[in-house]
Amino acid sequence: MRKELLPGEQVITITRQQARSLFLPTLAFIVVPALAAYACAWIIKGNPQRLAPFITVEWTPWLVGACVGLAGLVLVTYSLKRVLKWRSVRFILTSRRIIAKYGMFRRGDWQVSLMAVRSVGVHQNLLQRTLHSGNISLDTGPSGEAVLTDVPEVGKFRGYILDAMDELPKGGVFEGEVLSDFDGLPWELREGGRDER
Repeated sequence: MRKELLPGEQVITITRQQARSLFLPTLAFIVVPALAAYACAWIIKGNPQRLAPFITVEWTPWLVGACVGLAGLVLVTYSLKRVLKWRSVRFILTSRRIIAKYGMFRRGDWQVSLMAVRSVGVHQNLLQRTLHSGNISLDTGPSGEAVLTDVPEVGKFRGYILDAMDELPKGGVFEGEVLSDFDGLPWELREGGRDER
């Protein structure tokens, strides 16, 4: 992250989405192997032969392998996929920008300059209120609205954003430098352009 920072920019905080999205994958990670172990024990005891007489003892290794393979497939395609998706989302607040990074193999990100943010809103449903998470919407004027979804400790994160906005230098920013005196600028760069009188 350090090499992506602008001169004079500092990282204030980095967070991920609320971990509640990992509840079902974690539950599947516990339940699926337990069910697979139960099914394998049921197969080894010879219950498939009682259930369907055409199934012989030679089928036992294949049925056990199918149970283990099916459990592994569920764990990889459901649990692991969701954990990797959760780990790939990061929200970074710096002294000048808010950066959201998405994806692990196919990366995507968007950035909002703190100077462009007009207002910061928080939206929470009942579950998010219970877990102290929520969605932060950043009104950036004519360019639209950016939303950070499922931010943990949403009140603190909004406070960090507002504090960073308050600490921004007053005046215009020109290539990372604060302009405090406009008298030394050529006429083309002053507001209103050249005086043609």
